[in-house]
Amino acid sequence: MSETVPALVAELEAMEDAKLRAVNERHGDDHGVNLTALRGVAKRLKTDPELARELWATDVTAARLLALLISRPRQYSADDIDAMLREARAPKVRDWLTNYIAKKSPHLEELRVRWLADADPHVAAAGWALTGHRVQKDPDGLDLPGLLDTIEAEMKDAPAPLQWEMNATLAYIGIAHPAHRDRALDIGERLEVLKDYPTPPNCTSPYAPIWITEMVSRRG
Repeated sequence: MSETVPALVAELEAMEDAKLRAVNERHGDDHGVNLTALRGVAKRLKTDPELARELWATDVTAARLLALLISRPRQYSADDIDAMLREARAPKVRDWLTNYIAKKSPHLEELRVRWLADADPHVAAAGWALTGHRVQKDPDGLDLPGLLDTIEAEMKDAPAPLQWEMNATLAYIGIAHPAHRDRALDIGERLEVLKDYPTPPNCTSPYAPIWITEMVSRRG
């Protein structure tokens, strides 16, 4: 291993920007490292499973983000990924772990089922993120009407991170599966989840009826 963990942590600390940290901390992320610059460090390091595990063990948010970028998804067992999700404190770490590791893992389905049933809303949210991924990429075997039943019953009062991922799954069902589109639109319209979410110009609203309609229109 050519680069040591202490040296890399020191490098990340030197990259900290106080203003960026203040912005990130409003979202629960305790770091001030520019993510483009972080990706530059990862590109230099290349894939390095051993170094990734050591960086993760530091419990430093920026180091954990770097660890995920240089990981190989197949290096982790289902129990490894589950433990990492439960250890993750920062939303960005949970997000990258779900998207860069769990979604590319051979254990995706095992984790999806395990996490969906979890009482921790952050863990359950990751389960819904994997479900949304399957709705789009690999829907065979999914009970789409059953997912819509659950969303209809639980999304309105779900904690924020869980509600966000359930809403995304609702939108993905409506976009990718025409047979269920009318019901997805109806659920979104009745529950009104994220209807008033502030959306920047030139961005699509996360409100499911708008999101579904916009994406379907783009497909022609």
